[in-house]
Amino acid sequence: MNFLKTKKSIITTTIALCLGLALCCTGYYAYLMYLNPNIKVDDCDCNFLYIDREDTFDDVMKKLESFGCLKNAETFKRLALLEGYDEHIVPGRYALRDKMPNKRLLRNLEKGYQTPTKITFNNIRTKEQLAQKLSEQLMIDSTEIIGLLNDEAYLENIGLTPETAVCIFIPNTYEVYWTITANELVKRMQKEYNRFWTKKRQKQAESIGLSQIEVSILASIVEEESNILDEKSTIAGLYINRLHKNMALQADPTIRFALKDYSIKRVLREHLTVESAYNTYINCGITPGPIRIPSIADIDAVLNYEHHQFLYMCAKDDLSGRHVFARTFSEHQNNAVRYRKALNKRNIYK
Repeated sequence: MNFLKTKKSIITTTIALCLGLALCCTGYYAYLMYLNPNIKVDDCDCNFLYIDREDTFDDVMKKLESFGCLKNAETFKRLALLEGYDEHIVPGRYALRDKMPNKRLLRNLEKGYQTPTKITFNNIRTKEQLAQKLSEQLMIDSTEIIGLLNDEAYLENIGLTPETAVCIFIPNTYEVYWTITANELVKRMQKEYNRFWTKKRQKQAESIGLSQIEVSILASIVEEESNILDEKSTIAGLYINRLHKNMALQADPTIRFALKDYSIKRVLREHLTVESAYNTYINCGITPGPIRIPSIADIDAVLNYEHHQFLYMCAKDDLSGRHVFARTFSEHQNNAVRYRKALNKRNIYK
């Protein structure tokens, strides 16, 4: 009888120990899957996982494994499959932070809790360059951006044209989600554009007799004329003087834009005959659109233009990039002769 009791007790104890061990193992594995720090990022605060629209669960796993940041890829995979993440992949840019547990990473991926990215664009001449620059920083394809910026019906609803569409892109740094759509991006840029155009700037534009868009267009010409900051307001004043006198702007950069040839160093008479609305030698007034995306500094140079009587300008004969300014055409001709001689001396003919 005692033997049977002892045997029963041993069996009960063994079962209890096995169950306890099983529970411990299960608990430990659950800990590994859910709570154990499983992300390792060296030499920086975090890395970023980019998930595209077409990515499958296998693609996500391959990207994670290629980073080498998962200490235990199997635990993350099991947890993801257990929670059904493989059935609803959410595209985005996700932070991989050092010592992040599987559960936190998976929650971010499942809920689409992205980390915003900072986009910048400057020194942009064409719509194509802008689209390319943005597509390099976002999930949007460049063709989507160009398509929207060429959509006359869409742009008309927001007071723009395909020629003026880029005016709302004020060069700066903006924080957006990597998955932002082309439409959302344009709306965001329009909001930033409206924020940029404060009441003070609006009044300055009105005092010149230009619309906000026209200020941006003129600023684009000013920026192409000179990269010397202390000249910009003088150049802006010269063009405004010409506009107020109904004189053609005769801006060489508009000829390069019309010809789509920015390598031209010397604008010749043969160039001036190009049939284009952007040819400011044969057309008076502002061009239909900007010839580049003007910087904030150049927009402000127009709004705070220098008041003077200059109507002409010519590059200095020292080829420093600076200009000499003139009130009369005869004075300008003398300056132009000196500049042409300097070009000839250096064998610069085109």
